[in-house]
Amino acid sequence: MKKIVLVGLAILVVSTSGVSAKKATKPKATAAAATTTVAAAPLLLGQVSAADRALYKKNLHDSGMKK
Repeated sequence: MKKIVLVGLAILVVSTSGVSAKKATKPKATAAAATTTVAAAPLLLGQVSAADRALYKKNLHDSGMKK
């Protein structure tokens, strides 16, 4: 019974010491990084441009498929 308690306590101490050490070494964000802006957002995976949509509709029409 004592071994179970000691092993549980050791696991608790090791797991909480890593969390507190991680918090202590975390660098703070700089103000310059928060103010950067992007002129045009790049297309992400899954997003379709208007030209792609038009080409898709044209290809559907040309193939004879009805949607």
